[in-house]
Amino acid sequence: MNADELQAALKHLPHVPEFRFLDRLVSLVPGKEGLGEYRVRGDEPFLRGHFPGQPLMPGVLLIEAAAQLAGTVAQSDPQIPPMLDLKLTAMRGVKILGSAKPGEIIRVEARVTGRLGKLVQASATASVNGQLVLQAELTLSGER
Repeated sequence: MNADELQAALKHLPHVPEFRFLDRLVSLVPGKEGLGEYRVRGDEPFLRGHFPGQPLMPGVLLIEAAAQLAGTVAQSDPQIPPMLDLKLTAMRGVKILGSAKPGEIIRVEARVTGRLGKLVQASATASVNGQLVLQAELTLSGER
């Protein structure tokens, strides 16, 4: 996929910029897997309180970034119409192994591992500077 097609795939995310944790897609195999990035800018409002003087990307927002990428991958399948109101509904085996500081880039990978009706199963990881900071199994659900 070219850069324009990759960025167009992000249009299925319902999140506004203040709560979007994917700046760009690096690669996408529609309906199967993807790689995205988010740069922690340092001016995000949540960093003021997490933690004052030593800002870190909250682990729950690493999970949100993974869910956003998993949703983007799932919604890009050309053989399955996009679901309405797709959202994160379950998490298993979540391990938050680190975080990211302002200026660092979080690389998120997600792979759809199964589908059943309106449910999507995905596995996801995130890394910063080559170090694994998140592992998770996610379930997304939506309406057809």
